[in-house]
Amino acid sequence: MAASIHHYLLLFLFSLSLPFASAINFLFNSFSAVSNLTLVDDARVEDSVLRLTNDSNYYSIGRAFYPDRLRLASGPGQALSSFSTSFVFSILPEIDSSPGFGLAFVLSNSTSPPGALSGQYFGVFSNATRQFPAPLLVVEFDAGRNPEFNDQDGNHVGVDLNFVESAVTHTAGFYRANGSSTEPEFVPLDMRSGRNIRAWIDFHGPLFQINVTVAPAQEPRPRWPLISYTDPVIANYVSPEMYAGFSASKVKWVEAQRVLAWSLSDTGAAARELNTSNLPVFLPPSPPSSSSTSVGLIAGVASACLAIAFLCVLGLYYHCRRRGKARIRKEEEEEEWESKYWPRRFNYEDLWSATNGFCKERLLGFGGFGKVYRGVLPASISRGADSGGGSAAREAEMEEVAVKCVSHDSKQGLREFMAEISSMGRLQHRSLVHMKGWCRKGNELMLVYEYMPNGNLSQWLFSDAEHRPALAWPARRRVLVDVAEGLLYLHQGWEQVVLHRDVKSANILLDGDMRGRLGDFGLAKLYERGAAPCSTRVVGTLGYLAPEMAVASAPTAASDVYSFGVVVLEVACGRRPIERAERVEDDDWVLVDWVKEVYAEGQLAEAADKRMEFPVAEMELVLKLGLACCHPDPEQRPSMKEVVELLLAAESVGTPVAERNAQQSS
Repeated sequence: MAASIHHYLLLFLFSLSLPFASAINFLFNSFSAVSNLTLVDDARVEDSVLRLTNDSNYYSIGRAFYPDRLRLASGPGQALSSFSTSFVFSILPEIDSSPGFGLAFVLSNSTSPPGALSGQYFGVFSNATRQFPAPLLVVEFDAGRNPEFNDQDGNHVGVDLNFVESAVTHTAGFYRANGSSTEPEFVPLDMRSGRNIRAWIDFHGPLFQINVTVAPAQEPRPRWPLISYTDPVIANYVSPEMYAGFSASKVKWVEAQRVLAWSLSDTGAAARELNTSNLPVFLPPSPPSSSSTSVGLIAGVASACLAIAFLCVLGLYYHCRRRGKARIRKEEEEEEWESKYWPRRFNYEDLWSATNGFCKERLLGFGGFGKVYRGVLPASISRGADSGGGSAAREAEMEEVAVKCVSHDSKQGLREFMAEISSMGRLQHRSLVHMKGWCRKGNELMLVYEYMPNGNLSQWLFSDAEHRPALAWPARRRVLVDVAEGLLYLHQGWEQVVLHRDVKSANILLDGDMRGRLGDFGLAKLYERGAAPCSTRVVGTLGYLAPEMAVASAPTAASDVYSFGVVVLEVACGRRPIERAERVEDDDWVLVDWVKEVYAEGQLAEAADKRMEFPVAEMELVLKLGLACCHPDPEQRPSMKEVVELLLAAESVGTPVAERNAQQSS
């Protein structure tokens, strides 16, 4: 074993021991001269509205930023955090046939980006080069078409990374439910009409994901985002601290770009809701009427039309309501082929009620396979009719569950998907998160699991010390043993080999006793067979993938061992697998390489997390085991059975003899 420890490979680091800046959570339902904003160049507050450009100037640039920087990471190259923002804007060109260039939401290192140009460059970009001295991430709401930037039309939304040519773009509009169809309907939205338009931007740092949604200001937030862009390259275009705000620019074409309300939060909660009911509306002036008689005639006709329309809408409402109820019943009807699958099926209405309509307040997190919500069900429903105990007692008792919403848009693969879920439901081990059942509504699947009250291991390793203390070494070691035993069961303890394929600290959940439970086992395989939400998604997580996965057609048990080895080093060192380089031209910092270097210098224990106390000999054995699991040659890695034995042996090394004898005798 010692001879093989000189070869390994590993990825990914983050050290979140640095203190975070104070959280930002603000709400401007309107603006005033004393609003807490940094206004640059022609930006100004005018009649409770933020104006960005000057109509009288031939060239005009205006920027407005919140004065405090967003903390997007605890330090250079560290794990990205998240934020959400919502705002209402209006774009009104003086001449409809000659629009300007819209406006942009900006994340920038500087309130005055170097070399910024007016016109189609939004006042933040330069046409000199793609690379800027400071990272720059922009969401553009573009009201003009620029063929030189490959704009698809003159009314689109795009995500720009350090360059005015968008990395992803989409015609402005929003998605809404389309009757009984499972596919939403796209509704175009004219951003150049002066109408108040609301935008939502959600930045999910750990997922390297930006979601952008737009809709008329008076409409509720659409269920589906207009743009959902996911790419690890995003990390190269943000820095630990950045200003958030708006920018716009113009040349000869007069165009009023207004921001009427704005909220933002980087606390982990959604941005606060805006009050859009009292916002002013800036529409182009209507042509004067020919006479008062025509006005009265039009008013009379309009009143009659409104009355007829009201009656039609009322009838349509009741008709759609009946059809909607019938559609839900049809979608929930159990088809003949479903009856053979286990575990049991939950009623959709029960899960809807348990999660309070899958509301944001019940959202536990975003995973690679969907959103997870906390639910509260009566014990009689959660445990099923075959559970023990009196029915009256079960009805009075409530039980928490976790509901994972898994998208699956492949009708052809749905039955195979359910077969895999049925197999996973039969896996029973104390170190696996138990699946209670499932629910299907059309092609939407919901998986119901035990609720793990202490979150995931990653949160305990890397969360802000003010929120929870650093996890002690005995607790970390015990979790490693739990997870190793769970993987051993998947590999060797069932009727067939089950590969997890996404072993990482975020998928290790902690129960009420702080024992480790492995979750999401088998879902990576399901998504490979089915239709994944992102067609370019790699099965597994960067930083935990075994090196052979770059060329191998299929994973093996040894690839799970490699991922577990990454987790071992992550737990022992208190660092994530990869630390992003501060500059694009530099190489990323790799945890396993660092541990390898420390080991070569004879100072292996120095790699351990300094926030905890630990027996040196035990820590060195665990670190060596982690490196052995990460051997670049899959044939040289230990099996999970050997890993469990070595972890237990390492525990014995760190336990005093008297205490160990007492444990054995008990």
